[in-house]
Amino acid sequence: PERLCVMALTLYHCPDWCSSVIRLALEELGLPHEVRPMDFEAGDFDAPAFRALNPFGLIPTLDTDEGPIFETAAILIWLVDGHGRLGPRLDEPGRAAFLSWLLFVSNTLHPTVLALIHPERAAGDAAAGAVQRVALEKLHTQARQIEALLVTQAPPWLSTTTPGALGHYLGILLRWAMYLPGDRTMRFDLSPYPTLQAVLAAHETSPAALRVAAADGLGAT
Repeated sequence: PERLCVMALTLYHCPDWCSSVIRLALEELGLPHEVRPMDFEAGDFDAPAFRALNPFGLIPTLDTDEGPIFETAAILIWLVDGHGRLGPRLDEPGRAAFLSWLLFVSNTLHPTVLALIHPERAAGDAAAGAVQRVALEKLHTQARQIEALLVTQAPPWLSTTTPGALGHYLGILLRWAMYLPGDRTMRFDLSPYPTLQAVLAAHETSPAALRVAAADGLGAT
């Protein structure tokens, strides 16, 4: 923990992009860090200096004294292992379940949300409507699975009292799903999942989340 507290950390960040998950995590941990604003339209993602940190030209990218780290789940695991609090460490109870659900969110739910808000990317404009409808149905299935986890297992690393890596990740993804689809009938409705709704409501009112919301102009939700 002490090592991360003194380490120089630079987050390459666009407000309300997935780098917001990492900004939330850093704020939750109280780790000093520099936020390096990135402008997609200005070509920042293709700048040679940034590509040297992340060859794929994507955010989040976190530059550290140990070198750059990219991929949201990888950064979150690194922060958990170095500082705790966001989830169980390697030698703590619940680690296996935490990793399973974190990778489920990263590898399964995250692509589903992207298909919902950018359906044209999968198969072009002609198939966008069908892609979006399937994505919304899948997202509800996945939300039911998370709701069942919360109700039956009540994991301490995803609760109304312990803000954590999964809460921050889910909060950003489901924010997109609820607000970004232009067709309002395709927007995700969180109300059928009261336990998940309570968890995310607690997280979005945490001091760390309020600081990030203010800094990035995200509004009240």
